[in-house]
Amino acid sequence: MTDKELVIEAINAMKNSYSPYSDFKVGAALLTENGKVYTGCNIENVAFGPSICAERVAFFKAISEGEKNFSKIAVVGGKNGAVTSPTPPCGVCRQVMREFCSDDFEILIVRENENYDKVLLKDLLPQSFKPEILSK
Repeated sequence: MTDKELVIEAINAMKNSYSPYSDFKVGAALLTENGKVYTGCNIENVAFGPSICAERVAFFKAISEGEKNFSKIAVVGGKNGAVTSPTPPCGVCRQVMREFCSDDFEILIVRENENYDKVLLKDLLPQSFKPEILSK
């Protein structure tokens, strides 16, 4: 799957967002190392604490189905269901990514339509708390 195809999957996932409070819709498309794609969207709750980001939805769907090896994720977001601005993963999502991905995991942060920036997890989460730390 190409990066652009993954971005399109994320844009399509954004349409399922449940975001009545912020009206900021986010979609994510997570690519496994074996080529399977898991999508997610943000889901808000009136109490806000139980809300969840699109990236974690995609990861948790994949993990719950036995996937544990990932190569990249595309993330899109914007007001009123349109891709309006870059939407990098929040800190919690970055930590979840680090739990299951290596430092060179690719994150495609969509700027508008199908234009995106490609960054590595190690650049978004330098000096991260890694599972390997606990094994030392």
